[in-house]
Amino acid sequence: MAQYRRILLKLSGESLMGKKQYGIDENRLDEYAAQIKDVAAMGVQIGIVIGGGNIFRGLSGASKGFDRVKGDQMGMLATVINSLALSSALTSKGGKARVLTAIRMEPIGEFYNKWRAIELLEQGEIVILSAGTGNPFFTTDTGSSLRGIEIEADVMLKGTRVDGIYTADPEKDPKAEKFDEITYDEIYNRGLKVMDLTATTMCKENNLPIIVFDMDTPGNLLKVMKGEKIGTLVHN
Repeated sequence: MAQYRRILLKLSGESLMGKKQYGIDENRLDEYAAQIKDVAAMGVQIGIVIGGGNIFRGLSGASKGFDRVKGDQMGMLATVINSLALSSALTSKGGKARVLTAIRMEPIGEFYNKWRAIELLEQGEIVILSAGTGNPFFTTDTGSSLRGIEIEADVMLKGTRVDGIYTADPEKDPKAEKFDEITYDEIYNRGLKVMDLTATTMCKENNLPIIVFDMDTPGNLLKVMKGEKIGTLVHN
């Protein structure tokens, strides 16, 4: 029995690189698609937002001399490329997936609106929500918070390469301790970088809980959906 009826799954673009230095690792993409399809088979309605950091990140481009707005627009297009790749991988496994874009670019994807996204979810399609918010100066974390609230998701599942939220970066500090759950206020007070402040504030104000978990371990998404206590729950 699934713990949630409708979810917003946020995936990291960098994680799609897998063992590569750039771009998309086909094995990682296949693992993600298999996990998502298993959850869809439970009858869960799935919206997905995926980052573009494996191809281009607007902020890093701005630091190298790119105009910030153009850099962010390049980053939005990178998320569309990743979304198309994930859609293709899901379709190859027999899943029904649809890419919606925050910037009009038919026939690459259908132009996003809330009611169309919900309609597709209720028809059993996996809906991949690409191109961020369609605006510069917003991260894909903010895009996923916005879309999660708009599609009335029960929870945002933030898939990362780390198995939850820690007191410090566990890859740098071996003494870092993991939280099983934490409030939004604690995240603010401790200065933890779970998501950017805009994204975190949106989730707090709209009472959208987040579960941060390790998506790179096959089977973890299914465990979260079955209610197993992995990762970190963020709530009010």
